[in-house]
Parts: sequence; structure tokens; C-alpha cells
Amino acid sequence: MIFNIYLTNLLRALSLALELSDGGLSRHHWRTAMIADRIAMHIGLPHSERQTLLYAALLHDIGAAARWEERRNLYTHQPLPDLKHHAEAGYLLLKDSRHFGAMALPIRHHHDYWDGSAPSGLAGRDIPLLSRILCLADTVEVLLRDDVYILEQRDGVMARVAGERGTKFDPELVRALEELAQQECFWLDLSNPHYYSTFFQNTYSFGQVYLNIDDVLDVADIFATIIDRTSRYTARHSRSVTEVAAFLAEVKGYSESEVKMMRIAGLLHDLGKLTVPNAILEKPGRLTEQEFSIVKQHAYYSYRILNEIDGFNIIAEWAAFHHERLDGTGYPFRIGKSSLRLGSRIVAVADVFAALAEDRPYRAALGLAEIEGIMSRMVAEEKLDEDLVHDLFIHGELAVSLARGEKASKG
Repeated sequence: MIFNIYLTNLLRALSLALELSDGGLSRHHWRTAMIADRIAMHIGLPHSERQTLLYAALLHDIGAAARWEERRNLYTHQPLPDLKHHAEAGYLLLKDSRHFGAMALPIRHHHDYWDGSAPSGLAGRDIPLLSRILCLADTVEVLLRDDVYILEQRDGVMARVAGERGTKFDPELVRALEELAQQECFWLDLSNPHYYSTFFQNTYSFGQVYLNIDDVLDVADIFATIIDRTSRYTARHSRSVTEVAAFLAEVKGYSESEVKMMRIAGLLHDLGKLTVPNAILEKPGRLTEQEFSIVKQHAYYSYRILNEIDGFNIIAEWAAFHHERLDGTGYPFRIGKSSLRLGSRIVAVADVFAALAEDRPYRAALGLAEIEGIMSRMVAEEKLDEDLVHDLFIHGELAVSLARGEKASKG
């Protein structure tokens, strides 16, 4: 199966998950990509390198995604004990990926300084050019404030950049940025959210990369790793849900391609969890009403982000409606049984089963009999699909094995 998706579109959407917070999301990665591409155009970087730079900019902070406080500090000028940590973590996440491997090295060195004072020890032109561009673009974006008119910020931002010419930044790249900065449109485009879609459409001239379903599975697997790192109690939750959901999809006669779509939905169902602070995810006691409200928004952001991707409308529903309930009391859309597709019901059942079979901050993993009792009550209360729960517990021991990673497939 081929998804007619530009890789740029996929990364544009998924990059939003990297900057989620309890207050919503920003556009740090998008604006960093815009600044980096303008610099690349100005210095005449070839299209192939501009493409790699664009992808790297959209994912440059991927190594910090699982640590909510670190992400927040990256974008608010707070001191960080080790800027290199998230850059190295991003490199390790991407280096073996078929589509993302080329951007791993630029991400690894995007906090290296021109004078060699960064931990890697690289200096000057030994630092990859794409990393040097990213370092400059990332800094400019972080310096921008949304509460001050953009053109009033130009002189201050450029003075900060000039002050680190030859220490943090490549002097030639600073000169290129100074030339660009004279154009009002450079700054106005950054503050105009309606321009962002035009920018990404213009990047299609780099060439369209078509992704087949296995390519998308690889991308989803990388993001599942990030999602599950948000808490030590969910070290393999996304994969547990994926295995159980794929098993149920097979039982219900889904085609091979549909089962792979279900795997993508399972891997990405908690994408919006990156909006929840780690302290809430690992809280051992009962959540306050405000904390639970923050938790509830994760399914909303999973849907909104996944629905941004061309061809993902069904996957977005299957993935993000996993807290909806047949009686309409779920969240965040309050969708009832008449509007819940079978795929969404499958992921909901798989999510409940996997969660009960896992250790959590407030309890140990439950045994099969306890899990069946809880889920049977949820069926009686019209929360979960009766047929799916029945099918699951016919193969209960196998389902537990799948959820705990002891078996890779039904066979």
C-alpha cells in the first residue's frame, strides 16, 4: 500500500508533537525550518542538502521530546545542564532509519559552537554545515517573542547574534543572516501563521518522497519510542497496544494492509501524551481535577496532529478515539457507539487491556482474571465493545503475552 504523502507533510505534522506542553503547542520547529531554509537559499545550498536541512530542522529537538521540562526550558531561555544530551539522543533515535538517517548527524551537532567550546570538541568547518545553519536558525527562533511586534525585535535579535559571531556562530552564516534580516518580509513571514502552509508547499520543489505503509510504520515506531519514554511505567505501552490491536484486527478479518494501518494507529495513539508533564504521568497518587484535565487533552492532540497528515483520516480516528466510550461518556469528543468505527473500538479495547496488564505508579500489573472482570464490567456499562472483549478473552493468555512483548504475533 502506498500513502501519497510528502515526507515533508508527515514531518511537518509530527514535529508539532515535539513542542507540546500543558498550554498547547507552538511552532518552534516550523519557524526554525523556515529560518534555516532562507539561510540555505541565500548561500546557494543545493536542493538535496536543503531537503535534508528542512527535515533535520523539523526534528532537531526530537531527543528532548520525552522530557517535558527539558522541552519547556529549551524554548524559554532557561538554563540547561547539558544541551548536548538531547542532540545526542536525537542522533541515536534517527541514525539507523532509512528515511531519517541523513539528518541524524546534523541534529547531533546542532548545539556545537564555532569556537569549539561545546562538548563534542568540534570547531569551525569541522562542524557539519547543516548543523551550523541549524544552530543559528534555532537560536534566532528562540529569541523571538510573540508578545512584541516582530519588526521591533529585529535589531535586538540581530545584536544578540552579532555578539556571538565567531564564538557560537559561523561568521559567514551570520553575514548571510544579516543580509536577509534587512528584508522586512523575512521577519513578517515568521510572524504570519497563514504563511506557513505556503512555505511548506514551496518546499515540494525539492522532490516528493512517497512513503509506503512499511515506511510509515518505521516512522511511527520512532515516535512510539519517544512517547513511551515519557514514563518508566509505560516503557512499552504503545507497542503493547499495537500488538493487541493488530491481533484483534486479524481476528476481525482485516486485510494485511489494514492490520498495518492498525499498527500505525496503535504506535501513535498516545502521541498527544507529550502534552502531559512527566510529573503527572508518574504521580503515585490520585490526580487532581486540573491534572486529569491536562491528561484528557492528549487524545485531542493525537487526533489534531495525525489528521494533519494526508491520507491519515482513518488512522487518526482509530488512534485518537481510544478514550471514547460506546455510551458517549468518553473524551475528548464525547462520541457514542453510532459514530465509533470498529477500528476505534479495537484500539480502545487494546488500550484498556494493555494498561491493566502494566505496572502503574499507583498499582502493580493485574492478573488475567482481574483484567477480565474489570473489562466485563465496562462492557456491562456500555463502555467497551462486547464482541471485541469476548474475542480478546477467548485468547486471554495470548493477549497477555502480546501485551508484555513475549510474542511478536498471533502465530
